[in-house]
Amino acid sequence: MSGRSNPRNVTPGEPSKAFVRAVTRLMRPLIRALIGQGMTFPYLSNLLKAVYVDVARTDFPVDESEPSVSRLSVLTGLQRKDVNRILYSPPPDRTPPPSVSLSARLIGIWTGDPKYIDGDGSPSALPKTSEDSDAASFDSLMRAVSTDIRAKVILDEWVRLEVVSIDNAGMVTLNQGAFVPSKGFDEKAYYLGRNVADHMATSVHNLLDDGEPLFERAVYYDRLTPKSVELLRERAREVGMEALLELNKDALALADKDEGDANATERMSLGLYYYDGPDEKLADDSETDIDEDPGKPDVQG
Repeated sequence: MSGRSNPRNVTPGEPSKAFVRAVTRLMRPLIRALIGQGMTFPYLSNLLKAVYVDVARTDFPVDESEPSVSRLSVLTGLQRKDVNRILYSPPPDRTPPPSVSLSARLIGIWTGDPKYIDGDGSPSALPKTSEDSDAASFDSLMRAVSTDIRAKVILDEWVRLEVVSIDNAGMVTLNQGAFVPSKGFDEKAYYLGRNVADHMATSVHNLLDDGEPLFERAVYYDRLTPKSVELLRERAREVGMEALLELNKDALALADKDEGDANATERMSLGLYYYDGPDEKLADDSETDIDEDPGKPDVQG
């Protein structure tokens, strides 16, 4: 995906009405989270200024040269003094919580390496340790990723976050929903930023025609009963996890093959989401862009 964008002859401050409607719609759940976490509008405003300058500087260069303060001021609508202040301020900390990167790698191996999956392709329940150093165990899984951290430290944290459970026989079972922990606010906040940002980057790439379209599809149905929604929610969880686990196996094998290759500088992400709630037309009669045909599917693509 291209890391550069162009204004496409759009006058600053005059976006299309369709784009304004789209932005208004996608901001609503974000604003709900911001208010819920005590982030006021003045706080968000200062944060947005820094992000505006950063994106304008990195994604809208002129002839690959560093944009001037004046150009950044025009692109962002910010005063030159604000741009100068932001440019010389320390960059924001974007590092994930310490446990996230390690956990992602461990779960990737547990769900993709034939050594750690059963005949059905599901992650096997593992003993904490094994006298056979080559046998599958949680300890051997940990050693495959890092020898600097004791397996017990990660295991205790995963139990707290409900990523795994341990039965009376001491067997460790992975929670099939463990791609995102059910507990641990910092971890969930990190995945909010990473997953939603990747999804939005895909949508923006396709919207701005920044190259070959990236895969983005969704299925929408309305006029459903709560019972039907419950069935679809469970089915979505089943088929969604199947897709993620299958791709993870391929990605893990390719990542191992590419290790040490000087060209291994790219990353990929496949995300799935599921949502249900009241029909939007019933919740907000001001919406005018909802399918008028009751019960018909709306398949994006």
